[in-house]
Formats: sequence, C-alpha cells, structure tokens
Amino acid sequence: MSDTSMDKSDLAVDGEVVAEKLEAAKADAPSLIARIRRSDVWYSFTRSPVAIVAAVVVLIIVLASIFAPLISPQNPFNPAELNLMDGFTAPMEPNQFTGSVYWLGTDDQGRDIFSTILYGSRISLFVGVSAVALAMVIGIVLGLVAGYRGGWADTVIMRVADVQLTFPSILIALLVFGVVRGLVPPDMRNDLAVWILIVSIALSDWVQYARTVRGATLVERNKEYVQAARVIGVKPFAIMMRHVLPNVLGPVLVIATIGLALAIIAEATLSFLGVGMPKTTPSLGTLINTGQDFLFSGEWWILLFPAITLLALALSVNLLGDWLRDALNPKLR
Repeated sequence: MSDTSMDKSDLAVDGEVVAEKLEAAKADAPSLIARIRRSDVWYSFTRSPVAIVAAVVVLIIVLASIFAPLISPQNPFNPAELNLMDGFTAPMEPNQFTGSVYWLGTDDQGRDIFSTILYGSRISLFVGVSAVALAMVIGIVLGLVAGYRGGWADTVIMRVADVQLTFPSILIALLVFGVVRGLVPPDMRNDLAVWILIVSIALSDWVQYARTVRGATLVERNKEYVQAARVIGVKPFAIMMRHVLPNVLGPVLVIATIGLALAIIAEATLSFLGVGMPKTTPSLGTLINTGQDFLFSGEWWILLFPAITLLALALSVNLLGDWLRDALNPKLR
C-alpha cells in the first residue's frame, strides 16, 4: 500500500474520531435549564425571599391578564353583558334589584370590578412593556452612536438629553401626548390612544438608557477586541452591534426592569389625569379615575381594588429590578 493511501486512511480515521468526540461533547453538554440553574443569577434568586415573592406576584398578575377572557366572569368591553341595574353592587353582597353577587363589586356602569382589573392590567402591562421596549431601542441606538462616534453626534444627543432631564418625565409625556394627539384626526384618537400613550411614555424615558449605554460604550470602544475589529476592517455599525452592544446590555436590563414599573405608573397617572386611555377602555389608571369620583359617596371598592393591584404590580416589578441590579453587580458577589 502506498504512503498516499495510508495518509488518506489515517485522515479518515482521525476525522471519524473527531466527529465522535464532537458528538460525545454535544451529548455531555448541559441543557439550557441546567445552565440557568448553575448560574449566579439563579443562585441569587433562590436565596432572596423578597425576589421570589415579587416574581410570584408579577407572574400571577401577568398570567391572569393574559388569560382574562377565560378567567373573568364578564367582558367589560361587551355592552351586551352589562346591566346598569347591577351598578354600585358592594363586594360579596347581592344586588337589591337583580340579586347578582360579585367578588369585588361593580362600578357605576354595572361592570364587574374583578373583570375590569383583569382587562385593565392587560392594557397597563401592554403599554408598560411596549413603552419600555421603544425607549430601550431609542436610547440604545442614540447611546451607541454618541459613545462610539463621539464628536458633534455625542454633543447634540447629550445636550438634548440634558435639556430633557431638567423637566419631570411626566410633563414630557403630557407634552408629547398633547402634540401627537393634536396631529391625529379626531375620529381616530380613541382608536390610537394606546399607541399615542406608548410613544409619549417612551419619548419621556429614553434618556436614562442613552446615558447608560453611552458611558459603557466609551469604556468598551478603547478595549483590545474593538481595536482588533477596526484593524481587520469591520465596519463601525457591525462593531457597535456585534461587539459593543452585548457588553453594555447588563445595566440596560436592570434599568428596563425598574423602568417597567415607572412606565406602568406613568400610564396610570396619565389615564387618571384624563389624558391617557379613554374612560370607556378599562385600564388601571381609568379605573382609579372612575373610583375617585365615588370614593366619598360610599362606593370605596371601585377605587380600592384597582389601586391595590397597581400598587402590588409596581412594587413587585420594582423589587425585582432591585434584586436584578444586585445580582448582576460583580462587587456584591
């Protein structure tokens, strides 16, 4: 047998051995769940009773809002299911006209408070998550550009951020809401109220993401891996997306978690002030707005139960954000 044929056979054998080792390594590799359970974040979570209770409360509210059509005894959006005679029914007491009993009572329109809380939480969570996601996108993009490019781009973006920080975010949201609402045709305002609210909250909260990403980018852009990418000819946009962005997302996730609670409260505040969701659409803010009209006339439950839900949701998300900040802080490990 020639040397060439022997070399080819040896290469084939070596290839089979390498393939077998790769397959064995893949089989022995831990699953995603196993890696999560071995992580420092999971260890910190299981050792924090406050974080566990907060996560359970958030999970219950989120699941209840998602499955609201299956859980709620009434659809508050459907006028055919409402009975004005059931209005102002106290919790767990039969209505004097219809005899109907509701766990948390009813409002002035005969809507079941329990059902309105489920559907209202759905809208509040959607607005909060969407507003935070949009604010993150805006802030991350502007922060990366300001930190990586520098120069006039950094100056313009940061000066706009500094000016916006001089005003309370709720005033910025009110201003944006009024301007955007004025640009929308009157017959479409109620239909687009959710999206106008999302844009208003996002444009009032992007600054904190931009400043955080800019600061982290200023540190990352001078490291060796970024300089190596420049040397081999990688384009700036690719460097920012592939190399810099993954290394600055840690602080952003913490801000987003805490920002979610603030976005939910902002939605409730704007709706309570009458410039957010219309009163015909139940959100936690509109429910509280409706309830405060009847608080001193004895119908306390219309305000109390939505307010407790908003408090529990915002507090739980905030506690999760505090835990996540500590869990991702290497100085506290």
